[in-house]
Amino acid sequence: MSKGKPVFKGTTYRRCGCKVAVTDDAGNPVLDADGEPKLRAIGDDCPELRKRDHGSWYYYVELPPGPDGKRRRPRKGGFLTKTKAEEAATKLWQLAQDGVDVMSDETVEDFLRRWIADRQDLKRSTRGDYEDYIERVFIPALGKLKLINLRKQHIQAMFRGIAEANAVRARNQEEADAALAAERVAHAAWKAGGRRKDPSLRAAWKTAQEELKAARAKPRHITGPGAQLKLKNTLSGALRAAVDEHLIAENYTEGVIIPKYVRPKPLVWTPARVKAYRETGKIPGPVMVWTPEQAGQFLDLVAEHRLYPLFHLMAFRGLRRGEAVGLPWAETDIDELGTIHVSEQLVTDSVEVWEDTPKSDSGERTITLDSETWRLLRAWRDRQQADREEWEKDGAKAWTNSGRVFTWEDGTPYHPDYISQWFDRFIEKHDLLPINLKELRTLAASLSLAAGLAMKAIQALLGHSSYNLTADTYTALMPQFDRANAEAPLAVVPRAATSDTAETPGDEVTDAVMAVLRKLAPAAGVLLPEAAASIVAIVQGSAPPASQPPTPTDPAPLPASANEPVPDGVPIERAA
Repeated sequence: MSKGKPVFKGTTYRRCGCKVAVTDDAGNPVLDADGEPKLRAIGDDCPELRKRDHGSWYYYVELPPGPDGKRRRPRKGGFLTKTKAEEAATKLWQLAQDGVDVMSDETVEDFLRRWIADRQDLKRSTRGDYEDYIERVFIPALGKLKLINLRKQHIQAMFRGIAEANAVRARNQEEADAALAAERVAHAAWKAGGRRKDPSLRAAWKTAQEELKAARAKPRHITGPGAQLKLKNTLSGALRAAVDEHLIAENYTEGVIIPKYVRPKPLVWTPARVKAYRETGKIPGPVMVWTPEQAGQFLDLVAEHRLYPLFHLMAFRGLRRGEAVGLPWAETDIDELGTIHVSEQLVTDSVEVWEDTPKSDSGERTITLDSETWRLLRAWRDRQQADREEWEKDGAKAWTNSGRVFTWEDGTPYHPDYISQWFDRFIEKHDLLPINLKELRTLAASLSLAAGLAMKAIQALLGHSSYNLTADTYTALMPQFDRANAEAPLAVVPRAATSDTAETPGDEVTDAVMAVLRKLAPAAGVLLPEAAASIVAIVQGSAPPASQPPTPTDPAPLPASANEPVPDGVPIERAA
């Protein structure tokens, strides 16, 4: 051992729980207040300790004095052999030398509550999630352990318990589904009984209803891979803080095995998927995206509703729900620049609503409006002013000046959950293909990608912090635009004409343009047929070249039919 390094001072000994009566000087037993003989531990003097299997081994370790100068001698017993006690003593000594507070009595429960109280940097919604994890999951499973004694196997056991609970809840869900099917059969039988219904049919339906209620009362919520990953990451963050405070030697979440989480990829409602859904009622995936035609159908149907400008903004400019309902007029320039600046959002826990900053630093962004959205917002401003004048007309009602763009007639902002619930009801009422409200944002990304926007521009539009997140998750290509990509390699390879080769209209002009494009970019991966067709259309006057959208001057009153094309040339098919 090198000079100056602390010397390990540990002692092992064997003790048992044997006791004898306490006696006075005359050898008589001493009685307690209840008249019972007092007992004392024999300790080292127990004659049975000579036996190999009697008692257990203990250790104590002499540590350097604490900050208060007091002596520190942690001890622990219950080891079957002297070797086990020595190994534990040595490990404790090494932890102390690494700076870990081995004398701490803080439990996992106490530490987690102290940790979350100190996390003043968290957003309110994130804090709420963490507090839920701590109280509902971590403390019941780990709370009574001393933090110094926490190990990987304890955390793994917690997730094993979650898996076992999931299996039970999956069976509960199956029972609830079966009970629902039985209740519907019983109801149908009672309803088909005619005017003079058999009382037994009514009784059977009533029994089925009670069984359904009982089945639904059982817990059925599954803690899926994504939720388990959030649990693990939250606990990992807390234990990193414990390591930094020298309360534990390492982060014991590392190496804990949980189900693999794969971020769901967006799926487009292709004709094949639509057909399967109409036949089975099963949605192909958790993240579904409309095609331009399906988006146009929705916009045509919602065009007569008050919320049309809000949905149009979300579908084409990719705002999150909270960003849309929280958009203030102060950050909206629809007189000169045609831009909005996303700097805040409205967040809810389903009960309270509060204002917060965007989801990430990159979420604060300036978005240029397309001409149609620009026009709609100008018309919406006029409508909101008319609402205010009508509301205050008799002087009996006070209009709420919230400063928000999208409000009720009295000026109060929309609750974020109301927008989601209204959207879901509207989809169901009109038998549209189901998507989540947040997938209007995915739709905006997909349309922009299909229109030819660079991935970096789409990342900026959506306010993503990661380029990969935009590229891998939020840009589901529309199948009709993939056709050009599939055909492009054929045009690059020169081939001899055959009887099976079909010429397309305008071949001579198109071939000439293609020849020029091949010289300019022989191996650049350019979509030659698509580019050539666009140039030919411009040359022949069948399509105007792209230009900046004009600044709207006289907005038409809402609702509007809005038949203009999507920015950058991607058509949304709309009703005439």
